[in-house]
Formats: sequence, C-alpha cells, structure tokens
Amino acid sequence: MNLAPRRTAPTVPLMVPLAAALSVVLALAGCTADDGGSGAAEEATSLSAPDAAPDGAPAPDAARAPEALSDEAFVPPYPEPYPEPGPVDPAGEEYDDSPESPFLDVATSPLSTFSADVDTASYSNLRRQVNQGVAPEGVRIEELVNYFDYDYDAPAAGAEHPFSVTTEVARAPWNPEHQLAMVGVQATEAVPTSEGNNIVFLLDVSGSMDEPNKLPLLAESFALLVEQLDERDRVSIVTYAGDNRVVADSVPGSEHGVLVDHLRSLRAGGSTGGAAGLTTAYELAEKNFVEGGNNRVILATDGDFNVGPSSPHELTTLVEAERASGVYVSVLGFGMYNLKDSMMEAIADHGNGNYAYIDTLAEARKVLVDEFGSTMFVVAQDLKLQVELNPAAVGSYRLIGYDNRRLADEDFDDDTKDAGDVGAGHSVTAFYELVPAGSVGGRGSDGGLKYSDREVGTSDDFMTVHVRYKSPDGGVSAASTEVEFPVGAAAYTTAPSADFEFASAVAELGLIATGSEYRAEANLDGARTRAAGALGTDPYGLRAEFVDLVDAYREMG
Repeated sequence: MNLAPRRTAPTVPLMVPLAAALSVVLALAGCTADDGGSGAAEEATSLSAPDAAPDGAPAPDAARAPEALSDEAFVPPYPEPYPEPGPVDPAGEEYDDSPESPFLDVATSPLSTFSADVDTASYSNLRRQVNQGVAPEGVRIEELVNYFDYDYDAPAAGAEHPFSVTTEVARAPWNPEHQLAMVGVQATEAVPTSEGNNIVFLLDVSGSMDEPNKLPLLAESFALLVEQLDERDRVSIVTYAGDNRVVADSVPGSEHGVLVDHLRSLRAGGSTGGAAGLTTAYELAEKNFVEGGNNRVILATDGDFNVGPSSPHELTTLVEAERASGVYVSVLGFGMYNLKDSMMEAIADHGNGNYAYIDTLAEARKVLVDEFGSTMFVVAQDLKLQVELNPAAVGSYRLIGYDNRRLADEDFDDDTKDAGDVGAGHSVTAFYELVPAGSVGGRGSDGGLKYSDREVGTSDDFMTVHVRYKSPDGGVSAASTEVEFPVGAAAYTTAPSADFEFASAVAELGLIATGSEYRAEANLDGARTRAAGALGTDPYGLRAEFVDLVDAYREMG
C-alpha cells in the first residue's frame, strides 16, 4: 500500500429508488433489533465472517461485494442526502462555545499563543445544519478555514523541519481600516514511517445510532477505510452499547472481505457505555502495538454517552492517561438531533487525535481515503504557535478563531503542555486582524522580546511567528524544537493570492455565523464574491460547494 496521502476525484453519488434505498437501510441498520441489548456482532477474535442475515436474507457480502468499493465503481446503497426521519429538532445537540478573542493592545500583550488545530468537524456540521435550514451552532472558525486545502509551499525533501510557514498581509475585507494577516503552516507529505497501521475501530452501536445517517453510514465509511489497508496492517473492532464486545482482534488489513462483513453485520440497540469501550480499545491497541508504526483508536459515535463515566472531564482524563502509551485516538462524529459535539472534540483534543464530522459518504471519502495520510500519520507533535507582534507596526490585534485553543504565553516553552498534532500533508491556517500602529508607540510588558523590551524598536516587521514542535518518534517526553519566521513589511500586498481571498471568505462566513462582536462590515455578498473568484483548479469541487453553502445560508434569512 502506498502510505503517502492521496487525493482522488470524489465519486458522484448515484440516486437509487427510495423504496430500494430504504430496504437496504433497514437491513443495515437492523431496525428490528431487540431494544434490550446491543444487537452487535457476536464476540470473535478469529477471521471467520459473521453468519448470514436471518430469515433467508442474503449475507452482507452477497448484498454488496467488497470489490464494489473501488474508487471507480462505488455506488452507495442509499441516496444522499439521507432520508430524514422527521422534523429537525437540534435541541438535543450539545456544543461548547468559547468566548472569542478580543482586540489586544500590542504594548501590553505583544504575544499571542495557541495550539495548532487540524480538526474539520465544524465545517461539515455547519454544512449539515444550513442544508437543514437550522441556525448553525458549534461554529469554530479555524475549523471552517482548515477544512480546505491551500497551495502553500511544502518543505523541500530532506528539510530540517517537517513543515514550512507561509505568510501574507492585506486589507481586512470586512474592515478597510484594518489589515488581515494570514499564517499558513504546511506539513511535509512524507509519511514518517514504513511500518504498518495498528488500528482499533471503536464503534458505537447503541440505540441512538439506529438512524440511516448513523450506523449504516458508519459501516460504509469504515468500509472505505478498510480498502486502504494491506497485509502489513492490523485491524481490531470493538463495539459498545450497554456493554462492549470484541468483534475482531488483529485481523490483517488485507482481509477486506472479512472486515467489511463484520462492519455490515452491526446492529444498533441499547444504552451507551463509551468509557468501557474506550478502555477495551486501548487494551487491544497496546496488546497489538507496532513499534514505529501508527497505533490509533478511531472512535465513531454521535457522542451520546450515558452509561458509566460520561462527563467530558472523566473521558478526557481517561484518554490523557493513555496517550503516553503512544496510542492516539481520533473521533468521527455521525448523525444529528443528539450530537454531542463538545464531548467528541474534547476526546480528540486530549487524545492526540483529530475530530471530523461525517454527514455524507463523500465526506467519509475525503477524511478516510483522500486524506488518509494526514489523518493517520503524525509528522509534528505538540505543535504550538506564538506570534510576537511589533508595536512599531501594529497597535492592536486579535486572533480569529482558536477560541478553545488559546494557551498562556508561558505554555509555549513548557514541553509538558499538550498541543495539537499535525499529520502528513496537513496544513494549519490562522488569521490575525491587525489595527495599524499610530504615531505613538507602546511599551513592551515582557523582557527579552525582539521588538520591544523597554522601548519600541525601529523594525518594520509586522510580527514574527515562532513555531515549537516535537518529533513524533521521540514520544510525548521528547524535547521540543523552536523555529521562527519573521513577517516583514514585504508580506503586505494589495493583490492577495487566491488562497488568501478564499480563506478570508470562509473566515468572513464564520464571523457572520457566530454573530461575532467584531464582524464590522462582514456580509455574505462580499464573502461569496471573493470565494467565487478564488476557486482555482478546485479538483474536488469543495470550494464551489462553499459558494453554494453561502447561497443556502443567505436563503435562511
């Protein structure tokens, strides 16, 4: 298997008659399963495939052969968007909106420190909410921006550091008196290991997953991931509901048919004991640990934990204790109505993983196929950014987004402070809104700074971006390395790049969707115009889809 990240043009979903689609959905979801139990596949550690479906129905393998999952031939067994079971009621969904960053005076607060974030769940969840006509909740602007690819220069082969930094400064589109600085960190596409994957699928099969866009979509999504694996990889499957079961233990990744059969045999029912499932998944991952490989638990759930330890604090304490083992956890969110976004984001953040929301099979392909390398293989661990603003050029500033990723300035040099991990080929983009300095400079509050110690210097830099990271092969106890990238006056342009124009349009939608206090003249027309004019080659149609999303948001009134 080629472990390098690859992107393939998305397959256009083919519509099938609704009656046929629903029959397949019912077969996959197991809607007639007992209410009293999980209805999950029988516990097994062998390579045997599950039994045929009851009442003479064809086995999952006969209903749709694994080879039908190839990039060229895949046809989903139900239409997209998935059929809605009833009126939209987001009342059961839970989000944790952190206060947004205010403008800060460079004279008294010259440093801005935050953890890198490569989660993308907020964008696909916002897309789902807008398409349902629901006012978006849980909008994290950095996740909207980081959902898209940008044409940043990648590190050269054999570069000293596994990432490069690109910066650009232009007029702020929503406030002509301000400037907007874009900072882009691009990770190398070189996968850091040739060892195999040791992956545990931890799958929620509780009663809350008994919806067409939950367990059936989950099964088909993981089937796509299975197709990326080969004989060097090992896959275990743990399901949880009222209890947790080991469905497969260290199955070779080349056994596609066996793994897909297991996935398609899952049935939903019962309560949700996620903490016990996590414990079992970690035990399996540690038992099958691959030295120098990718050891990861992938949790797929709607986040509705209601049995055993279930608070964010209890669950994050569990994953924090386990991450020192070298086993990381990524989270895939599914479904609606009772989506526990805040819970899933916390688990991924504290488990050294990433968080994505899967609302369609096309999104599953993006996350688990097109971005396989960046989802699975970490190239820079505990990546932190600290931006030092120059009071001679900037009077005040604010970081847009990253509201729950901000760090204390002293955390930047503290190697025990956990931060975000960046995968092969991933990019991280951040925006700073800048208020140009007036004629009177400020005084720095911290000694030893580059631009201001006791008085304002004469440099015409806007800022310097300091990046600190750990090499993943050193583990969580490794010492970090710091690199700095000055952003000089030459970074300012009156003709911003297409990436700047598009990313700033996405950020502008985020300001509007969050009702930001600092949105100034932000408007949907301006965001749409800039985005539509900055589509570039757009090989996967994601930028064009964003333009359509702005139109859909505008129609909501």
